[in-house]
Amino acid sequence: MTPAIVLALAFGIGVIAGLRAFTAPTVVAWAAYLGWMHLHHTRLGFLGSLITVVIFTLLAVFELVNDKRPTTPSRTEPGGLIARIVTGGFSGAAIGVASGQLVLASVLLAAVGAVAGAFGGYQIRSRTVRALGVPDYRIAVIEDLVAIGGGLLLVSRF
Repeated sequence: MTPAIVLALAFGIGVIAGLRAFTAPTVVAWAAYLGWMHLHHTRLGFLGSLITVVIFTLLAVFELVNDKRPTTPSRTEPGGLIARIVTGGFSGAAIGVASGQLVLASVLLAAVGAVAGAFGGYQIRSRTVRALGVPDYRIAVIEDLVAIGGGLLLVSRF
């Protein structure tokens, strides 16, 4: 895998984290568990364990449900944004480790991708809701599918 591809995948998984904070580490954990990403015998080897997959999957499902509530804070507020930067950077680290190269650059690009995904996703979602005049949750479900599908597509490249 070329360095450019590794960095593109890292940025992409960061964007996924920007859309849904727990989707990025969840798809990474599933990829490690299924053997798509080889993290065993590394410090991130725990991502391939069944318990990690279950925990991240439950957190991701909770986030998907909670995101539809009108009282949920914006992803661009400090708490949500920091969570996305952390989970994006962590997921980017896994991509760097699995590829065997550019780990620090992968972390940094994934963190940048998380910020881009958070703000970009917010703008796209809010503008689409206004333009189509549909309830927010309908666009949120489409965003969920994009995040899950995009995340799986990225981690299946290994």
